[in-house]
Amino acid sequence: MKSALTTCLWFDREAEAALQFYAAILPNSRMGAVQRHAADSPFGTKKGAVMAASATIMGQEFMAINGGPIFPQTEAVSFQIHCDTQAEVDHYWDSLIAGGGKPSQCGWLKDRFGVSWQVVPTILEQVMAGGDNGARERVTAAFMHMQKLDVAALKAAAEG
Repeated sequence: MKSALTTCLWFDREAEAALQFYAAILPNSRMGAVQRHAADSPFGTKKGAVMAASATIMGQEFMAINGGPIFPQTEAVSFQIHCDTQAEVDHYWDSLIAGGGKPSQCGWLKDRFGVSWQVVPTILEQVMAGGDNGARERVTAAFMHMQKLDVAALKAAAEG
């Protein structure tokens, strides 16, 4: 059954490569159909070039289109990956920045395609949603100085 909501990502020419990259790293993921141009276009697209690709990424439907450089990726949209352990944080973080990605602050990064991700340990979500204001302040102070989030340091900050 197809999802009622599909995320569509715009790429210059990397739609298929990006979805293949995500499907290889993230669980419950698989490539779907790849649509190719049937003929050369007046805009320089060659017959057989990828027009769009679809995939299921972590159980969510995605469509990626090669629309040219008109609309670059921006941090205004990002994807969160929720992690229970430091090993998960390390795996997703290291995999997503591989091949030209860039780390940012507070668990954010950009992959080599320019897509923004947040690799978030569940301890962070638990503390931030909890009722202990002191723990929230200590954890916030701790993660503001991190790029890749450190589960043990966040737990220590939460405990005071």
